[in-house]
Amino acid sequence: MTRIKICCIAGVEEANLAVNYGASALGLVSNMPSGPGVISEDLIEEIALSVPPAIATFLLTSKQSVDEIITQHKKCKTNTIQICDHLKNGTHMQLKDALPGIKIVQVIHVVDENSIKEAIEISRSVDAILLDSGNQKLKIKELGGTGRTHDWSISRKIKNSISIPLFLAGGLNDDNVDEAISLVKPFGVDVCSGVRTNNKLDEQKLKSFVEKVKTADRSN
Repeated sequence: MTRIKICCIAGVEEANLAVNYGASALGLVSNMPSGPGVISEDLIEEIALSVPPAIATFLLTSKQSVDEIITQHKKCKTNTIQICDHLKNGTHMQLKDALPGIKIVQVIHVVDENSIKEAIEISRSVDAILLDSGNQKLKIKELGGTGRTHDWSISRKIKNSISIPLFLAGGLNDDNVDEAISLVKPFGVDVCSGVRTNNKLDEQKLKSFVEKVKTADRSN
């Protein structure tokens, strides 16, 4: 079954709602240069400690230093770290060595064919890759949460080129997630705005999204 990650979780109530509808992972967004869903590190910790141990809790971080990420994680206490920008100080392996048992997921912003090479190289030192839409070269970086899809044919090439789990994000909703799963065949799908109304998790949209994922799994 394709795993479902619900991102931009705003509180314990939203976390419980997502889990009750079958989410196996929750995205908890710390400080970002742009995009939705940012909550405090105190709230991230509260949510991470409130959900069942089997649920993956992703700390979305924009920090680019291994030491800073370690310090942040020790505060937030999630079981997974999603690095949304490039590491500048330190390596993924140093991060893994410092935080045994914590899964490390690197975001690749799919721009063009060069993203394939980037994903292959990084896949050798992380636990999973997450493909998203974004632009790190803008004056105010887009590190996700754009609500835009990207070129899924590139995503498919990346999926076929790596041997670790791949999450697909970027503009997914109940209208297109079946096509995305059929084309890319990701390990998991990641959704934020596609299951929200006025920035709040919408139970009906969530239910519809989960049902479409299940339907796509049966068809593929």
